[in-house]
Amino acid sequence: MEKTKPCRGAALPMLKALLASYILTGLSLLLLALLLYRLRLSEAAVNIGITAVYLLSCFLGGFLEGKMMKTRKYLWGTVFGLLYFTLLTLISLAAGQGFSGTSSHFVTTLLLCTAGGTLGGMLS
Repeated sequence: MEKTKPCRGAALPMLKALLASYILTGLSLLLLALLLYRLRLSEAAVNIGITAVYLLSCFLGGFLEGKMMKTRKYLWGTVFGLLYFTLLTLISLAAGQGFSGTSSHFVTTLLLCTAGGTLGGMLS
């Protein structure tokens, strides 16, 4: 008898959830930029908006991942949040942004992405 791997078939659902989350992130950040331009939002308001975008995008991705995987939903949501954060960090580095800000901002973003994905997976 051949043993089945627990991660078998997880790549495609993860890619679909990541694509949906990054589309939501892109559209939300464009909307936030438009609001910044039109309403001259403060830096604090923009930071809150960016945090909300990351949290909602990770929630959506974790929710979709949990729906597609059907078992261990919270675990898949957590994995999604960590992967979302990792790709976000790599994209920032590739764009030349580096790690602007403090290490507490880095850790806070990691925790928000992980928590958003986990909550989405749990509620799926």
